[in-house]
Amino acid sequence: MVVSRVFSQQQLTNCVALLVLAALFIGQPSSAATPQNTIADIRKLGLTSQALVEKSIADINRLDRSGPTLNSVVEINPEALQLAKQLDGQAPLSSLHGLPVLLKDNIDTGDKMQTTAGSLALLGTPAPEDAHLVKRLRSAGVLILGKTNLSEWANFRSSQSISGWSARGGQTKNPHVLDRSPCGSSSGSAVAVAAGIVPLAVGTETDGSILCPSAMNGIVGIKPTRGLVSRSGIVPLSHSQDTAGPMARTVADAAALLAIMAGSDPNDESTELADQHQNDYQAYLKTDYLRGKRIGVLINKQGLHAGTDAIFEMALKSFDAAGAVLIDDLSLPHQADIGEPEFTVLLHDFKHDINRYLGLRPNLKVSNLAELIAFNERHARKELAYFDQSIFIKAEQTSGVSHSDYTNALEKSRHYAGSAGIDALMQEHGLDALVAPAYTPAFLIDPVFGDSFGYGNSSPAAVSGYPSITVPAGFDHHLPVGIVLMASQWQDGELIGMAYAFEQQHQAYKPPGFLPTLQIDR
Repeated sequence: MVVSRVFSQQQLTNCVALLVLAALFIGQPSSAATPQNTIADIRKLGLTSQALVEKSIADINRLDRSGPTLNSVVEINPEALQLAKQLDGQAPLSSLHGLPVLLKDNIDTGDKMQTTAGSLALLGTPAPEDAHLVKRLRSAGVLILGKTNLSEWANFRSSQSISGWSARGGQTKNPHVLDRSPCGSSSGSAVAVAAGIVPLAVGTETDGSILCPSAMNGIVGIKPTRGLVSRSGIVPLSHSQDTAGPMARTVADAAALLAIMAGSDPNDESTELADQHQNDYQAYLKTDYLRGKRIGVLINKQGLHAGTDAIFEMALKSFDAAGAVLIDDLSLPHQADIGEPEFTVLLHDFKHDINRYLGLRPNLKVSNLAELIAFNERHARKELAYFDQSIFIKAEQTSGVSHSDYTNALEKSRHYAGSAGIDALMQEHGLDALVAPAYTPAFLIDPVFGDSFGYGNSSPAAVSGYPSITVPAGFDHHLPVGIVLMASQWQDGELIGMAYAFEQQHQAYKPPGFLPTLQIDR
């Protein structure tokens, strides 16, 4: 029997574009994702928002819930297709109009989706309204496709935690080598972008939670200056350090997302100056932006991992080829002094901030940290299956953010990281930015002993509240390694420009191979 059907011009366009996408993957392993397209690639294909959403949902079913079972997405927006059709009928509201974006599951959406921070204690009643950054995304015509898995409570429950695991979402896998960690806590956001499920995602960082998963999954992640993006409507860890940031395949795409997310919010006093510093960042996206820039090369942790050292040396050659002036062999003063006061600050902040947040979420199972600890004990088989809640207990024992233990630690940590750290080194040598390896390659997922990090370089910018950005730099035995650039407060545009010029010179991106385990090249 032959069935005839009349196609609209747009349906024909979508079909042709999807066939072009499919053609890109002929010869790829059957489990492999569509190679991550940039926003420019997507626009050239002329896909509608509906077609993009359908493709993303198909990839979630093919890659996340079957095949390599990446487990990066915990929930698909049940209204996604309806919203896509509405957006297709509108005039474009921004350069990202109609594009699907995934949000980390600690960012409130006032719709039918959950916001849980990965915890069963917050499952049940959706948040009452959108986070401020979500309102900005929706007003720009960005489609909120769903929520991504994360390290439960942003990896702040136990010192022996497993990155990418939550009681709600289970374990997220690294798409490059499936038994390796995706890092965290913005695990699912990084993995979904790396696997080509979406072009863009939003993560959050307190210290390393954007940079580490971006670096270990081979994508770009930006941790903005604290106060450039509002924290309101985000499940908090620390008001002193928290920020949301974009995660994408390229620097240009991450910058485009940041431009929409950034802006002042009357409900977040830290964003008072955000509108003054918000930028579309297009003027910074120049291939010669590194020419004449003085880049300080940090060597604090060189010699600890040979593969990372080799990749970093190749990256420095690209900085040199792009016209940068490299100032070698620098060390951040006081870097070893940051950790202890930072942890004291985080413990105090968490109790104060989570109690306030829970008090603003009606009809939850818990209303404060003490009740959350008790909930986890009652549901220990699911919540405490792999690691304890020793950090929660320490946080509950703190004395409040007005106590001298807290105020002294806050002053000390910011001094060591900022004025006596990044600022002092940059001023001494007349630098435009600092560069270092972001993290060592992904370690094995280990539910017995937990995470086994090599090292990372997120803390100075995280504690000071300064901007940082990670860009792919190479591979060590199929595992991505990135570099991190950091600078002083409000230098986000400058960093984006330098990262873009490096990216265009270095060209280190590779799509994931979905290897079941590490294959050693000999």
